[in-house]
Amino acid sequence: MLGFHGAANKQAQSAAQSAATSRGPPETLDDVRLLERIAEKDLRAFEVMFRAYQPRLTRFLKTILRRAQSVEEVLDDTMLVVWTHPDRYNGKSKVSTWIFAIAYRKALRALKRQDEPVEDHAAEMRASGEAGPEQLVSRRQIQEALKGAIKELSREHQTVVDLTYFHEFGYREIAEIMSCPVDTVKTRMFHARRHLKAKLSGQLADWL
Repeated sequence: MLGFHGAANKQAQSAAQSAATSRGPPETLDDVRLLERIAEKDLRAFEVMFRAYQPRLTRFLKTILRRAQSVEEVLDDTMLVVWTHPDRYNGKSKVSTWIFAIAYRKALRALKRQDEPVEDHAAEMRASGEAGPEQLVSRRQIQEALKGAIKELSREHQTVVDLTYFHEFGYREIAEIMSCPVDTVKTRMFHARRHLKAKLSGQLADWL
């Protein structure tokens, strides 16, 4: 169900079918409350959080890692930390910032273990909601243009662009995720925008 490694996966699958709680469904709770339940080994709460973060982390990790298998492994390792050490969250940032920081550090370690050169991949825009044919064509054009331009950026610059535009993190949150000064994030974003504006034109450049 979860694609999660180890005994936690088997337990979560079983609990998802039979778990019931008098405190209400975890789907209605925010991330902080979910972490509190996970600290109590509430497998249903963990499943909710896993499902919420799986697509976001998968897309984010694809901007850093080349191999699909590595993406899946780092995703699982990240969520394993959430399951086994929810107490490491100190409340000084958003839960999402804490989780993305874990994923980023683990992805960098995974890169060092890879034997072949790493090829950066562009983040893909997701079409949201229903759209007409003209809107879909426009979105595809934007996606292709961005893919080509972003692919030329360094891994660090790609990560900043991805976290800013596709995950809506602020500079301070990105700095925490990437373990670097806020000014470094701002400088990387400045150079990334300059590069993308030079590659793109018209409405796409204005969007940046």
